[in-house]
Amino acid sequence: MRIDAYADPGTPDRRGGWRYLAWLVRRQWPRCVAGAVLASVWMVLLAATPYLMARAVDHGLEPGDLGALAGWTGAMVAVGGVNAWLGMMRHRTMTKVRMDANFRTVKVVVAHATRLGAALRAQVGTGEVVTIGVGDVQTISGSLTAVGPGVGAVAAYATVGGLMLSVSTRLALVVLLGVPLLAVALGPLMGRLQGRETEYRERQSVLTARIGDLAGGLRVLNGLGGKGLVADAFRRDSGRLREQGYRVGAVTSWIQALGMGLPMLFLALVTWMGARLAAQGRISVGELVSVYGYVVALGWPVAFLIEMGHQLSRGVVAARRVVAFLRLEPAPDEGTREAPAEPSALHDPASGVRVLPGRLTALATSRPSDAAEILDRLGRYTPSDATWGDIPLADIPLRQIRSRILVAAPEADLFAGPLSNVIGAQESDLRGAGNRATSHNSAADAEQRTGADEWAKLTAAIHTAAAEDIVRALPDGLETPIEAQARNLSGGQRQRVRLARALHTKPEILLAAEPTSALDAHTEATVAGRLKRARKGRTTVLAATSPLLLDRADVVHHLVDGKVAATGTHRELLDTEPGYRALVARDAEAEAAAGQAAEEGEPAR
Repeated sequence: MRIDAYADPGTPDRRGGWRYLAWLVRRQWPRCVAGAVLASVWMVLLAATPYLMARAVDHGLEPGDLGALAGWTGAMVAVGGVNAWLGMMRHRTMTKVRMDANFRTVKVVVAHATRLGAALRAQVGTGEVVTIGVGDVQTISGSLTAVGPGVGAVAAYATVGGLMLSVSTRLALVVLLGVPLLAVALGPLMGRLQGRETEYRERQSVLTARIGDLAGGLRVLNGLGGKGLVADAFRRDSGRLREQGYRVGAVTSWIQALGMGLPMLFLALVTWMGARLAAQGRISVGELVSVYGYVVALGWPVAFLIEMGHQLSRGVVAARRVVAFLRLEPAPDEGTREAPAEPSALHDPASGVRVLPGRLTALATSRPSDAAEILDRLGRYTPSDATWGDIPLADIPLRQIRSRILVAAPEADLFAGPLSNVIGAQESDLRGAGNRATSHNSAADAEQRTGADEWAKLTAAIHTAAAEDIVRALPDGLETPIEAQARNLSGGQRQRVRLARALHTKPEILLAAEPTSALDAHTEATVAGRLKRARKGRTTVLAATSPLLLDRADVVHHLVDGKVAATGTHRELLDTEPGYRALVARDAEAEAAAGQAAEEGEPAR
């Protein structure tokens, strides 16, 4: 049964950690059954070896019957060969069980994170998602060993008990009652491990989120002189996490120590009792050998049962965290009214901003956060009284808004992959774009036309964002692999890639915050001119204070304290609004300083 990493994972059971683990088993029950059968036969045959050895001693070695001795010895060799093959197949099957659980959990978590969308960060921290993806997924998949070796251990345990009944009822009762007593002895430790593990995972997710925040804001913290304070706080928190890890390790060490020590004491007791019975003449020498062999064979299932309990204790903690994440729900979408069929104005009553359709509108403010909040309200990322036409945005189904209005955040995530995919083009869409040969196959012609159209769309977005030099500088052009968050690109290059990605979708309404803040004056002027032409007839809103962008806008709203203080063209506001003039002049001085630095050989942004 092949593992398809791209197949539908199914609908997970979110009623609890144990139910989620059971769902993982049900989704691949044929493979789990095969693993359980293989493991059971493998462990039972481990117990069969002492049985065959006892027969070889009693029926071959002791009476001197070489033929019987050779026959029983050959049977042991055959069983050993079969068991070696069974062990190999068991391992392969259980590896597939773990991989399936791993892939399935990753897919349901990623799919749910995508479903949550913008509501994700408001409901769960980044550290929690990272901890689930890095640690909990592996723990859950490892806990599914219970369906293979765990079931096999129970089968082998019952088999050994049954075989020992033929030797001694007293020994069989000791074996059959001893393992449950071991479970009772280790039970409280398993419960304590779950509590300690849960607390450790919670602290770990908080600290992981803090690492991300610290890395993202390191430059700002360094400029404000707060890096040392944050580092001290992080050092204290990491120390607490380390101490919690020690507590988890202490419980784990007791479980492992008792899990090794108690079975040895138990098995030593069984061996001693068997030796006494042999000395009393109540069992034969061969039966004594078989008892010792059964004791040795019993070590495997006992060890697996203890390990199974340990893994399940950790696995259910991880599964509960996954289930808690899967229970998160996006904000309810109660919209029932259709969005305007024709291009219509967007209006934000809280700020007074009105965006006319088909215009390039700019929002100029000394506080970028004010403009970002307005864009979020107009894109319905936060609750508001904003309207589209005469219809409140809250009354329109969210899917309609997302399909027609795009908010391009300045720090939007960039995923790893070829540059063409990062910008938004799919490999399947580009297929055939480079094939100019004449074809009489209609399907091939359609594929070629689709590829050519997608290629033109991609290159147009790159041209508008003035990103051609990025493509030329990369070793494989558009096929060059880009790291997560485009770490192998500069800040200005990342900004242009984000802009190209937004333009590639050709949204009816584009709301972009500071799309050129990291660019030099020359590149910014190029982007401003191309953006004006490319978005002609489409609604575009830019939050910016750059004179190069503002001069291209059809309408500029000057915002003071998050509200419209004046509206007009860039030149009108320069002539009539001192506050606007001061704001733009400050930005122009910054651009001039950057340009001078570039001319003197300092690195540009």
